[in-house]
Amino acid sequence: MNEKKILYVEDDLSLIEGLKYTLEKNGFLVDNARTVMEAYQFFRAGQYDLLLLDVTLPDGTGFDICKEVRETSAVPIIFLTASDEEISIVKGLDMGGDDYITKPFKLGEVLSRINALLRRSGQQFHKSDTILESDGIRIDLSERTCWKGEMEVPLTLVEYKLLCLFLKNPDRILPRELILDRLWDGNGSYVDDNTLSVYIRRLRRKIEDDPNSPTKLLTEIGFGYKWVV
Repeated sequence: MNEKKILYVEDDLSLIEGLKYTLEKNGFLVDNARTVMEAYQFFRAGQYDLLLLDVTLPDGTGFDICKEVRETSAVPIIFLTASDEEISIVKGLDMGGDDYITKPFKLGEVLSRINALLRRSGQQFHKSDTILESDGIRIDLSERTCWKGEMEVPLTLVEYKLLCLFLKNPDRILPRELILDRLWDGNGSYVDDNTLSVYIRRLRRKIEDDPNSPTKLLTEIGFGYKWVV
C-alpha cells in the first residue's frame, strides 16, 4: 500500500486535531509542524507528496516555506488562509502555490481538493507520443519536464498542466470556464477568475520572451486564451 504523506503546517490546535484526524482516517500519513523552522526540519528530513501550509505562523508565514521549498522541489502545495483578500491569494500563487483554501473550511472540501491535486500530480502518460512542442517550447510528458530552447523551465504542477492543455489545443480559443474545470478535475467552481489570471501571468513570465507583449499565449478578451502556432 502506497500511503501518501502530507506535511501539515499549522499552529492552531483546534484546527490541527480535526483535520489531522480526517486525513489519517482517509489513509494519509501526516506530519504536523507548528512553526516555519519546524516545517523546514520536517521537509529536509522526509519525502512528502503534498504540503498543506497555513499562511500565518508564529515565526513567519507559509509564503516563506513555499519560497524555500520551490528552490528545490515541485511538490504540490495548498495554502490555508484566513483571509480571502485577493492580495494574499495572489501572493501565494505567484510564489508557486498550486491551490488555496479559505478559512473557515469544511473538512470534506479540504479532503476533496487534496485528492484532486494528488491525482493530477500522479498522472501517468503513455510512452508513445510523449513530446509536445510548439514555437520553441517543448514538453516531455514521460519526464514531466519543460524546455524553452535548450534551457529547462521549472514549472509547478498547475503551470505544467496548464501549458500541456494549451499545447494539446493549438490555435483554439479555450474558454476560462473550460480551463478551470480541466485544471481542477471538474471542480472549477472552487476557483475564481483571479486565480486563473495569476497562473496565466506566472506562466507567461516563464515561457514568453516578453511577458508584457506575449506572442505565444494570447488573451482573447471576453472569451479565454489561445496558444498561437
